[in-house]
Amino acid sequence: MIVPPRRYRLLWIGCVAVVVAAAVAITSALAWSSQERSEKVARAITGGDPAHAPELFRRYGCTGCHTISGISGADGQVGPPLSGLVHRVYIGGVATNTPDHLVQWIVSPQSLSAQTAMPSSGISEAEARDVAAYLYSH
Repeated sequence: MIVPPRRYRLLWIGCVAVVVAAAVAITSALAWSSQERSEKVARAITGGDPAHAPELFRRYGCTGCHTISGISGADGQVGPPLSGLVHRVYIGGVATNTPDHLVQWIVSPQSLSAQTAMPSSGISEAEARDVAAYLYSH
């Protein structure tokens, strides 16, 4: 067996390290830009800011009933999990999934379904837009 000189092995290891580092950087950049794009679209369609939502989820008690991805302590089991909401056809099982219906559902769920178990929380429409932006971007 022929063993390459030490300098070639070090050069080869260095090249592999550079390739691995580049792959990790590219993957991270693509994941970041995907989340960034999702948030940009969510802001545009809802008129809200997803950055405000985590505090609103806690203030209005959403975390006690729902599991919400990306929100620590949001592990409620009363209502449905709120991840992937952008891919759902209906809001609350009764209204088509549009930004306006989602905001209406968050502010006044009984206006869309008198029999819903979801309570009115007292959240404002502007705050509901922030929550909707978060839900559509996660």
